[in-house]
Amino acid sequence: MAAARRRGLMLVNPNARRGAQALEVIDRLVAGGVDVTVERFDSPAEVSADIVRRAGETDLVIVCGGDGTVAAAARGLLQTGLPMGVLPLGTANDLARTLGLPLDLAAAADVIVRGRTERIDMGEVNGHPFFNVASLGLSVDLARGLTRESKRRWGRLAYAFRALQVLFAARPFHAEVINRQERIHVRTLQIAVGNGRHYGGGSVVHEHASIADGHLDLYSLDPGAVWKLALMFETFRRGRHGIWAEVQTSKCVEFDVRTRRPRSVNADGDIVTQTPAHFVVRPAAIEVFVPGPSGS
Repeated sequence: MAAARRRGLMLVNPNARRGAQALEVIDRLVAGGVDVTVERFDSPAEVSADIVRRAGETDLVIVCGGDGTVAAAARGLLQTGLPMGVLPLGTANDLARTLGLPLDLAAAADVIVRGRTERIDMGEVNGHPFFNVASLGLSVDLARGLTRESKRRWGRLAYAFRALQVLFAARPFHAEVINRQERIHVRTLQIAVGNGRHYGGGSVVHEHASIADGHLDLYSLDPGAVWKLALMFETFRRGRHGIWAEVQTSKCVEFDVRTRRPRSVNADGDIVTQTPAHFVVRPAAIEVFVPGPSGS
């Protein structure tokens, strides 16, 4: 008996740097038993509304884009309960890395075809969803200087160029961090709260971080660390930056961060809110397609 066919809603921005490439794997999805309806959008702000509007016509959602586009789908996925497949088209693709998804679009389409799913956590900051990390400080300055044109032209190198500019101009700030166990005051360059494992193009929030552990991982970067960042680079890539005295780490299900004046908060690459900021995890909130145990 033939397997039942599934209806897939593909959300794609054809004007994105690699948007047209997503359409090239439709035949592969159809051959694998997924009948695809394409919904085009011009702005990530449209994505969740499109999911809710078309929910009665689909069995799964295929989001084509980077981390900002995937985060924009979260509200629609929460409201409808539909599972999400990801075709990674972004510059960093940190959620794809966290889920172990291949960055090759044909291989990523095969993950959706095989149909294996898992439930993952979702983070929220002041009600705004994020999958990877939400932060204030250096990352906000980085996001403000990363234009669509620079990412289109330079790809991941755009992050490196902008990061050097931000570091030279970095200014520390004071913050109060509150969780269920403690209240601490920090003088910091950056506070980052991770829900997933990867952020910033492959750095690791914490070596033991998981997007399905029901917790958030926070770190604060002391101003004295700016001159050591070259030495600290490898530990950030591995999530072992907590071994440095200049980095404070904490793990909890929710955090409050307060600053002397409002500071912007960046969630998965987009500036979405400002302090005071309440961070909370929503355990097992979203169903996603993932590779099999062997990576297939």
